[in-house]
Amino acid sequence: MEVQGHKQQVIPFVPANDAKAPQPLPDSRFRNLLGDGWNRLPAAIRKRFGKRLKGGDSVTYQGVVTSMRMNRTGHVLAQLARLVGAPLPYDMTSVDRPAVVIVTEDSVTNGQFWIRQYGRAKGFPQTVHSSKRFAGPTGLEEYIGYGIGMALRVQATAHALLFKSDHFFLQLCGRRIRLPRLLSPGALVIGHHDLGDGQFAFTLSLKHRVFGEMIAQDAVFQDAKE
Repeated sequence: MEVQGHKQQVIPFVPANDAKAPQPLPDSRFRNLLGDGWNRLPAAIRKRFGKRLKGGDSVTYQGVVTSMRMNRTGHVLAQLARLVGAPLPYDMTSVDRPAVVIVTEDSVTNGQFWIRQYGRAKGFPQTVHSSKRFAGPTGLEEYIGYGIGMALRVQATAHALLFKSDHFFLQLCGRRIRLPRLLSPGALVIGHHDLGDGQFAFTLSLKHRVFGEMIAQDAVFQDAKE
């Protein structure tokens, strides 16, 4: 997947003139997860993931979806996932359409709320809601609602911060039930790749050991104005 040197034009986020921009605070949560790997990341990625907003404040990134791939099995899975909030991209017409990511600090769980919005050729944009919590056996979990969650492991490279699924689970009646590998939708990898000049690529890849790469999506975003 080629993301280095991508020159896709994006729409920068400009705060409203009468809105006071949120003031970030130092944040060591991702740094603690990565340990020594934190220093391998580009400075721009360390800056994005090393700042923390006050509870309830949000930061918005605007960009565009640059590519989308989906095989037949992935298409079926994405459509079925719409029954539980559509956590996977499902519309091939989202390519070259605007994309927006909003990150809001969750002061209750000490985590973050993420909203991802992808434009479509027709109808309303696809909106994905999730909650990242610094908890669980891997130290980081993502919830999509309906009692469905995913434990994540983070990995640092010289160009990217990667979030890799460790396992999926259901949380029902206060109990946490880990799904066996046979019932897992596959291995999910989400990447945050620095492109320089205040831009970064957001990549998503879902692969299955039997069905291959089922879904892949790339989008390019611009840093929010501070």
